[in-house]
Amino acid sequence: MPFSAQPPASGERYALSASLDNARHLSSLLRAVHFQDHATCFATASGLRVTVEDAKCIQANAFIQAEIFQEFSVQEESVMFRISLSVLLDCLTIFGTSSVPGTSTALRMCYRGYGYPLMLFLEEGGVVTVCKINTQEPEELLDFDFCSTKVVNKIILQSEGLREAFAELDMTSEVLQITMSPDKPYFRLSTFGNAGSAHLDYPRDSDLMEAFHCNQTQTNRYKISLLKPSTKALALSCKVSIRTDAQGFLSLQYMIRNEDGQICFVEYYCCPDENISEAEL
Repeated sequence: MPFSAQPPASGERYALSASLDNARHLSSLLRAVHFQDHATCFATASGLRVTVEDAKCIQANAFIQAEIFQEFSVQEESVMFRISLSVLLDCLTIFGTSSVPGTSTALRMCYRGYGYPLMLFLEEGGVVTVCKINTQEPEELLDFDFCSTKVVNKIILQSEGLREAFAELDMTSEVLQITMSPDKPYFRLSTFGNAGSAHLDYPRDSDLMEAFHCNQTQTNRYKISLLKPSTKALALSCKVSIRTDAQGFLSLQYMIRNEDGQICFVEYYCCPDENISEAEL
């Protein structure tokens, strides 16, 4: 790769530098969390996390491990900045989004630190384009405090099962109701749309169910408008982990395998809708 062999210019010290043989690996993951214009980038030695939030109700995180990159160097304990995700995606796909067999866009990404732009060097077919994207002061992010010890229920499902569900359920409904239980119906998705109520059940021994760990019966509703952005990640993923905590906060963690067989993750956190009375259930 042309960029990996090029050291920074004399005297330049980058807080973050990274290179990829195929920029599409990064752009496809970022598109999966692109439901707002701006994102917060957080880099440590273990990799890059790109976070997008909306209305303090939903948060999406794309995790790109350091091993995905051909080169990944962070000179400080952590590097954090806010950036226009729309502009970043436009730059990453500057040579087009269609993949021509045998060709790919090589990427080198450099950031000197606070107040400096993010610099992208993109090369395809011997043509090099340099992009400078202004960075901003990062805003405080929501902390959903979703540690494993607070998880009440968790299932791992093959993504095709959830894709079928979103295709079959009535999306004129304002909410998606999720029931997770150690007893029947085990895992149920319900909508309440113009055509009436619809339910989709998954038994715990379903071929689509890879893991089932439910400790108590929980029924929570989530605004479909908040969940719809996660379908971008669902379309790319092969498995999805669905977790809830005692307050009904929802975590959807999508496992995505790129063209080279490397694994990345995109995670969505969503607040439950207003409390539902037992009578409504």
